[in-house]
Amino acid sequence: MLKKINWGAIFTGFAWLISLAGLVVLLGFINVKKQTVKCTDVKILIPGADNFIEREEIDEILRQDQGVLLGRNLEKINIHQIESKLQANPYIAFAKVYIDMDGVLHIEVKQRQPIIRILNASGQDFYIDNDGLKMPISSNFTANVLVATGQITEVFGSRVDTLHTKLARDLYKTALFIKEDTLWNAQIEQIVVDEKKDMELIPRVGNQRIILGDADSLEKKMTNLLLFYKKAMPQVGWETYRTINIKYTNQIVCTKRDSTEISRKPKTISTADSLRIQRSVSDSLIRNVVANALSQKAAMPTPDTKKPAPKKVELASTKSATVTSKPRETKPEVTKEKPKSTTNTKPAPSAAALKKQKEKEAREKEIRALEKQYKTQQN
Repeated sequence: MLKKINWGAIFTGFAWLISLAGLVVLLGFINVKKQTVKCTDVKILIPGADNFIEREEIDEILRQDQGVLLGRNLEKINIHQIESKLQANPYIAFAKVYIDMDGVLHIEVKQRQPIIRILNASGQDFYIDNDGLKMPISSNFTANVLVATGQITEVFGSRVDTLHTKLARDLYKTALFIKEDTLWNAQIEQIVVDEKKDMELIPRVGNQRIILGDADSLEKKMTNLLLFYKKAMPQVGWETYRTINIKYTNQIVCTKRDSTEISRKPKTISTADSLRIQRSVSDSLIRNVVANALSQKAAMPTPDTKKPAPKKVELASTKSATVTSKPRETKPEVTKEKPKSTTNTKPAPSAAALKKQKEKEAREKEIRALEKQYKTQQN
């Protein structure tokens, strides 16, 4: 008895055979094309606003690893080796290299994204990126990220590495949480690790330290802090408390500040803390000067507030002069004297107004000088 022929399996196998043959022909065509086509251009794409690595550095890496690429046959360019060489750079997270049939070599580079800068107890300075990996400080670019100082024992070696201590992992979790929240990213500017290995948050608004402890139940702790900000702070004032302890998830413990402490003890900055304000000190200085200038401008009396009184006096004096000279009935003389008296009695700027005007000009000049200094520091 003859077996039934499975035509479906035959057609499937025939289709696979045709596809395989087509693939072999296509690869052969590409191989022949590579032997004839030369590299005509190198296009490098580095997305993002950070500039840890520049195009010139990538060109130098390519030159040292591959030599001159322009004019070389495509088959003699090892794109996998180029990818490996680029990814070995500590500031590059991912590199994609490919060549099109027009001979253009495309290189796409993704930079590492730091979220916190660490200044440990031994004086080492490094970043932690959004993947939880350590990366070195760059001489080309300084990232505007959260700064952590104090009793941090995590060290940085000569290469990109993972985090080894629980404290470093807690700092990474806290920095990642703050970065992803718009409110806390704008409010928290520094993390200080005290002798008890507790993390303390330094806010931009309010002169107090927020004792966070570790990163356990971080979302719950920050929710409690937000409720405290909304309900308690507007009633007692932002300068009332010296510390706000949220390390316990079910309660908030606050330490009040002495009433004379604000005027007696200004907020001190240690040498370790000075790193965090390397950029923000210029911003705050300029903001304070501009705010003072605007407040003084709002407090200055406008010219309109001084003009009505002299006008009334002028009208009264003109009227009395008209009454006394009424028997003469000399209207032309009155018309002549009226503009004359108006021009003669126009109030000249007082000494106080001139002084305020000079102060305003000096303040604007100071603001421009500070802005120029700030731009110089940024460059």
